[in-house]
Amino acid sequence: MNVANLQLQGLLLVIAELVRLLKSKGLVSELDVDTALRRAEAAASGDDRFQEELSLASRDAICLAARLLRVANASAEPVGYAELAREVGLNKTLYNDQR
Repeated sequence: MNVANLQLQGLLLVIAELVRLLKSKGLVSELDVDTALRRAEAAASGDDRFQEELSLASRDAICLAARLLRVANASAEPVGYAELAREVGLNKTLYNDQR
């Protein structure tokens, strides 16, 4: 596996834990975090090249961070990367141009 991928996996787990800390301190709510992550995914997938130039795998790659962090945000306990990624894959929805 590419070392950069492993670094990104670690970074996403760190961000997930920081979000958990912010929620436990009452600084943000689960809904606040979910809304922010949905907005980030919408911004990424709203780019013109998203539907015109990118393969489905590339689209999924762009959206993975927001989707994975949303799953982590909804989890009551810290969860490993493999489990989070599996959940993202199981709950993936179709893009607008796939319907």
